[in-house]
Amino acid sequence: MPDNSCMHSNSGRREFLRKAITAAASVVQPAIWLAGPSLHAQTTLSPDAALQELLAGNQRFAANQLTSIEHDLSILKERTVDKQEPFAGVLACADSRVPVELIFDQSIGHIFVTRVAGNVANSEIIASLEYAVAVLGIKTLLVLGHSSCGAVKAAMKADTVPGQISSLYPHLRQAVEQSGGNFDKAIAANAAFQADLLRTSSTVIRDAVKAGGIKVAAGVYDLATGKVSVS
Repeated sequence: MPDNSCMHSNSGRREFLRKAITAAASVVQPAIWLAGPSLHAQTTLSPDAALQELLAGNQRFAANQLTSIEHDLSILKERTVDKQEPFAGVLACADSRVPVELIFDQSIGHIFVTRVAGNVANSEIIASLEYAVAVLGIKTLLVLGHSSCGAVKAAMKADTVPGQISSLYPHLRQAVEQSGGNFDKAIAANAAFQADLLRTSSTVIRDAVKAGGIKVAAGVYDLATGKVSVS
């Protein structure tokens, strides 16, 4: 676990994550970063268009008008055996009520999904998303929080819990402090904060954003309505 003293300030946490990411990248570089140039699979989509494609799919989901169920899954499986060509990446909570592909009306190979309780951008998550950006060429990256998030609620209470569950608390502390005790605000603030970490703590993502190759956004999925709101 990281030293909690590094988490007392935004800059301290970013520096901690930067060092962790740099160390991780030095290990995986021969296997991943030197494997070949970026595939840039979805070259017809701009970063803005890629984000809008996600949101349009969510509108279909919320309206019970899914189109992804009409896709020929056997063909999709055949096309993705040797390669993947996602147009978007999503960092979502591990909550079972947030089935990412379904709520964006997408199918096999369309979204590069990372999931962890509280949708926090730890070093392993960032390393995974760097792969999606640098190698797979995704055009948009969405950090997706959700209503009634148990991880955020637990961090707000900071109760004693079994095992390693409390290791999530430092990653969520910034949002909790900004929320003024408001649960919904903490959820939205956490998604925005984690998106900012992706933009700033990862040199790969930061450079892609500066070059106009990717858009990083934050959103919250409402469990009751099925709708995603993006800030």
